[in-house]
This record gives sequence, C-alpha cells and structure tokens, in this order.
Amino acid sequence: MVSLQFFETPDFSELDYALDENQQQYTSTVEKALERIKQRNDRKAMAVTILQDEKPAGFFVLDFGEDKLDLTDNEKSVLLRSLSVNPDLQGKGIGKAAMQLVDRFVRENFPDCDEIVLAVNQKNISAYQIYLKTGYLHEGKSRMGRSGPQYLMHKKL
Repeated sequence: MVSLQFFETPDFSELDYALDENQQQYTSTVEKALERIKQRNDRKAMAVTILQDEKPAGFFVLDFGEDKLDLTDNEKSVLLRSLSVNPDLQGKGIGKAAMQLVDRFVRENFPDCDEIVLAVNQKNISAYQIYLKTGYLHEGKSRMGRSGPQYLMHKKL
C-alpha cells in the first residue's frame, strides 16, 4: 500500500538512490532536492516521502514559494517538483498511486491551497501520462526548462 508522509531524516537512507542519466534530465535526486531546500533556508518548501508498505520508496517536494508563479497566477497554489521513485521499485504503480494521494495530503495539511501545479518535460512521456491519468490538465501552456520544453499542468483541489 502506498502512503505519503512529511520527509523525516531517517527516510534518507532508503531514498539515497541513484537515478540514471535519462531520469536525471527530468528530476533531481533526493539529495539535491533536500540540499536546495536547505541552501535556501526554505520554509515554503516541504519534502514528502512516498511510502510503499511503510518503507520509503520515493520522494517529492511541495513548494509554496515564488517559483510556482512561473506556472500560475494563483497565489493559493503549490508547485509539485522533484518527484522520483526508487528505480528498483519503478513500474509497480507507486508513482501513480502517490499522485492519486497527493490531493488529499495537500488538502489535509494545507487547507488554504486550492491548486497543484507542475511542469513536466515533453520528452518524459511516461510521467506526462501518469499526470493525465491522475487528473492533471494540460491546457496548451508550455515553457522552456533546463532539459527542453515542458508542459505546464495543473489540478484544482
């Protein structure tokens, strides 16, 4: 069973997985994402652990900072970023299940938030398909990201 919890330091030992070169084009390692939060002393970004049968299996960041405004004008939104699943556990539906749970997780923990936004590389077709299947909309907007064009997607809560 997949569940979500705020990241705790002991989770890192199981989240310190390597991403292959292809995946590194599209997302950060957990270590880099945590370092970015720490460097910015970012109280507006929260790390979240994806659990599979109560063991850390993946990770993402909920970012309430100004970066979200590159994707939306909605001040009450959150930017979902740095999503990854341990490569040893990929292909088992963990990422899709996590994306199905994130809505409730955000509503329960951040009741003022009314939208989740994200950007996905246009070449990352599997991630794009997961986002579509879990209710995210792409309404034609895109931008240039560090590894090429990205679809801008959103989901109202």
